[in-house]
Amino acid sequence: MSGFLLLLFLMGYVWWPLAEEYLSYIDWEGPWWLYLDWLLLGIFLLMSVLIMAGADLRLDWKIVLVGMAGGLVIEGWGTQTSLWTYYTTERPPLWIIPAWPIASLSIDRLVRLLDLTLPASVPVIKRLYLLVFGGFFLLMLVFVTPTLDKSLTLASLFLVAFLILTPTNHRLEVLTFAAGSALGYFLELWGTTRLCWTYYSGETPPLFAVLAHGMAAVAFWRALRVMELVLGRLRPQVNRVNRVPVDGVPGD
Repeated sequence: MSGFLLLLFLMGYVWWPLAEEYLSYIDWEGPWWLYLDWLLLGIFLLMSVLIMAGADLRLDWKIVLVGMAGGLVIEGWGTQTSLWTYYTTERPPLWIIPAWPIASLSIDRLVRLLDLTLPASVPVIKRLYLLVFGGFFLLMLVFVTPTLDKSLTLASLFLVAFLILTPTNHRLEVLTFAAGSALGYFLELWGTTRLCWTYYSGETPPLFAVLAHGMAAVAFWRALRVMELVLGRLRPQVNRVNRVPVDGVPGD
């Protein structure tokens, strides 16, 4: 929690003009509580509670790293192809990137909760997987049609298709998609209705943007699995190099 608050402080300090602009709209001599963005405060409160639930630094630092890198890639793709634009016209704005790892941690907690409450074995899960992810890919294809001539869009379509066609755990990927989409709805609702970012379609928010948070969560989860696999293979090698037997002679 202290890390989350420190991140918010740094964002406010580095990009103080943005915070100052927002605070200037509040009438502090009148009913100031009517000017507060209760949706934003509610989102922050929810994510604050979620990231503290079952926190484990041994895993969470990996989620933060993947979320930061993945968020930068996604924001770079969307802003460079003008699928969405920020009111600061930055492509992409660095101040939005820290929101991705915070959301990733929150989604991880939501998936854990869903994993505990829903049946471990669902007979129709593979059909549900095909319906959900197949439908998303068709929706994505329609939404990004204006940018099909962009290499970044083609790469994004290829990556999404690869992830969909190579599932590793149908149930967990469906749960992750659901959790990411649920949180994504409120994030997109806030951002588009406050004109913090605007999609080319003008929707507030577009369905694709909401579900894209679910797909991004799945992509981050898969990247995390690969990262853990690589680290797991490297760890035994490091241990063998650093092993010192009882007689003090380094081992082979």
